[in-house]
Amino acid sequence: MPDEILYQSGFGNEFATEAIAGGLPQGQNAPQKHPLGLYTEQFSGTPFTAPRATNRRTWTYRIRPSVTHRPYEEIPTKLIRSGPFLEVPTSPNQLRWDPLPVPKEKTDFVDGIVTLGGNGDPAMQLGVAIHIYAANASMEDRFFYTADGELLIVPQLGALRFHTELGILEAVPGEICVIPRGVKFRVVLKEKQARGYICENYSLPFRLPELGAIGANGLANPRDFKAPVAAFEDRDGDFRITSKFLGRLWSAVIDHSPLDVVAWHGNYAPYKYDLALFNCINTVSFDHPDPSIYTVLSAPSNVPGTANCDFAIFPPRWMVAEHTFRPPWFHRNLMNEFMGLVIGAYDAKAEGFVPGGASLHNCMAGHGPDAETFERATAADLKPHYLANTLAFMFETQLVVRPTEFAMNARILQHEYFECWQGLKKHFKQTAQAKSKKK
Repeated sequence: MPDEILYQSGFGNEFATEAIAGGLPQGQNAPQKHPLGLYTEQFSGTPFTAPRATNRRTWTYRIRPSVTHRPYEEIPTKLIRSGPFLEVPTSPNQLRWDPLPVPKEKTDFVDGIVTLGGNGDPAMQLGVAIHIYAANASMEDRFFYTADGELLIVPQLGALRFHTELGILEAVPGEICVIPRGVKFRVVLKEKQARGYICENYSLPFRLPELGAIGANGLANPRDFKAPVAAFEDRDGDFRITSKFLGRLWSAVIDHSPLDVVAWHGNYAPYKYDLALFNCINTVSFDHPDPSIYTVLSAPSNVPGTANCDFAIFPPRWMVAEHTFRPPWFHRNLMNEFMGLVIGAYDAKAEGFVPGGASLHNCMAGHGPDAETFERATAADLKPHYLANTLAFMFETQLVVRPTEFAMNARILQHEYFECWQGLKKHFKQTAQAKSKKK
């Protein structure tokens, strides 16, 4: 197992990599007989006829093809849920949760996944599921993939090493890892405990947002994304593949590691990104732009300008706006916002929103800074100020996020969340002219 992990750079590139020289055929994709005795297998993440700019596929050259497993049998889903999300009524209330406790019993990454909510339906390839995870054990003889959507994983506690079919990636808090739909992997914990967030995107794969008037550069730059190089496991044993398929979990016996791809080329691959490399665009005069200016990745919907899911972050940055209320203003949205906090404090909430916690503000639910933050911000000396030691993020989606039964009944739900706004005072001052008109 390598201590130093190598990567290829770029987003959506046509990568080519081989762990053993001669693993990649030259001049064609499917030779009659591979020189190393490998099997050719294509892996398509979009329809065959998708436009070239959005088409995603990878050719793999592996020790055994993916079909060499015993039949799948259904297993309990535990606290994993998928759309349609109809367990409990969806209220218009603002919701917030404490961090998920790390289990005391042995729990690997898959068993540690808990679904807080979602929308749409994986069978219709529309919507998302929003999960959190807490684990204390590595996956050694177990492998996982989801056919329902790609996984955007945001570690909050503990580094994770992802051993995938196409190579190895490592993500620490402050980084993200995206595993495409269908890619098999196992997760090794680099520390004793791990916790974080997952967005399961049922729709088209995440892509970089258009820059428009910003120009050619800024936000997340393509060169900073990292894809793995080929790294394979050639080991026999008693293994299990866990499959998530249409919301249910299935398990199949396999007598060898399915991570046996010796070489591959294509543009459908896992990747990681260091959020510290995000180039924030912000105001240098007054007010501040919509939070969409902090979008790292976007999964489009069928409605132009409306995302199935946007992934936005709120990292360390300078605040310089003059005669401006600098925290996020009070607002109500058509889009639905799920927020998490990786480190530090979020500038719109003085307390209660802690690393590992989460909040949900659904369609047209009023939200914004709490009373303490409002009073402090309206009286602040507006000198240039650097927001340090903070990293919050948002999964923003076009469809209402319907909470699960666990989300609405778990002890981590903050029933008193609404109280953070009850201290907002009336500051209205009428002029003499306005008073006379009122009479």
